[in-house]
Amino acid sequence: MTHPREDDASSKPHSAAEYRGEHRAVNPPQRDRPDAWDGIEDALTLTQQDNQSAGSPSADGHSAPAFPASYPTERGTSPQALVETAFLASTASLLWLVSYYLSVGPWMRIVFPIPIAIAYLRWSHRASWMASTVSGLLLAILMGPYLSIMFFVPYGLLGVQLGAMWKRNAPWGWSIALGTIVASISFFFRIWLVSVFIGEDLWAYLTGRITSFLDWLLSLAVNWGVLSLDFLGAADPRAVQLATVAMIICSDIIYLFTVHIAAWLLLERVGNPIPAPPKWVRVLLDETPS
Repeated sequence: MTHPREDDASSKPHSAAEYRGEHRAVNPPQRDRPDAWDGIEDALTLTQQDNQSAGSPSADGHSAPAFPASYPTERGTSPQALVETAFLASTASLLWLVSYYLSVGPWMRIVFPIPIAIAYLRWSHRASWMASTVSGLLLAILMGPYLSIMFFVPYGLLGVQLGAMWKRNAPWGWSIALGTIVASISFFFRIWLVSVFIGEDLWAYLTGRITSFLDWLLSLAVNWGVLSLDFLGAADPRAVQLATVAMIICSDIIYLFTVHIAAWLLLERVGNPIPAPPKWVRVLLDETPS
């Protein structure tokens, strides 16, 4: 009886894994064979080992570059940023929609730019512009392009501007001043837009009505003997226009101030505080200055 030689016994595989390894070395795995899954598993194992060993110093003292588990996304383009931006855009649109159709009151104007400013505070300027644009597009579908423009100018622009100033911790004076400029320019843009739609110079009509009202007040004061006859017809249209511009600027300053107060009281509770107000404001609001 012949016995197998020792070298023949040692040349045989001792396990199924060794057998599969030899088999893969001789014949590459095919897609329709179960051994193909072993190759995928080995590749994943090697990738994990390379990722764990990445960053460890090599023999020459240099560290190997780490293989990222996932590609980093730019802040403001992640899924969470897109979801929050869409939610804030719909919130801003809903506030404008409710205020227009239900006539809740002018106080809702205070919160119109705040959702867009929150998008800037939480993510970036790109998210804020996206929220403002999406709000305008949504209102264009629901209410028409005219009212959509009326929302975008000035509230969409104010949301981006205020978010940028608050993100950089600008003082209230600077943010209110810049916001007043944006709001005043937006007011005259809206006057021009309405004039184009109705085919009449609305600014001239508005200042003319104010001039007529002032002439009526002066004539009433003359009839009562409070003023002399020299004041009849003394209302100058140019002076009325300058006074109207000054009134618009003052109203915008007051509006921006109330927006800052509302944002300071609200955003601190949602985790995105804005710069602290001046000391006299905190004293008026019974807040202890830090």
